Amino acid sequence: MNEKQTETITKVRPTRKQKELLEFIETFIAEHGYSPSYREIMSGLNYASVATVALHVNNLIKRGHLYKRDRSARSLELVSSAMPEKIVSNQVLPSEEKWLVEKVEHAFFQVESGASALAEASLDHLYVLIGALKILGLDGAAQSFMPRLTALKQKQSS
Repeated sequence: MNEKQTETITKVRPTRKQKELLEFIETFIAEHGYSPSYREIMSGLNYASVATVALHVNNLIKRGHLYKRDRSARSLELVSSAMPEKIVSNQVLPSEEKWLVEKVEHAFFQVESGASALAEASLDHLYVLIGALKILGLDGAAQSFMPRLTALKQKQSS
């Protein structure tokens, strides 16, 4: 594959059959230390012809899951996903936590002081802010705002 071809490859999730083929290739390489031939893939996956194997391999190359060196036998290589095993996205630094809590505090202050009309939308906004704190792992801060939110809800309903 030349440099121009590698630039146009986009990674798309494989189909069920393509996933089976990828798993077969991965297992074969792990056992033997080299990639399987098309005929070995054909017999290993019970395909009817080598053309079927070639079709699936070419589609996997286009989808960005396989790489094949030009003019070289047994040259299939799996493209590593480079995805971490666990993604941790709700890490909040202490300075960010303080800023977030201050912003939620300000929103409560505006509603409680009457700067913002006590409407359903105002309460919904406060619920969303508290939910965001929980999602970010700031349960303590979220719990501290719940009594104030309950009081505002009671004030609205009366």
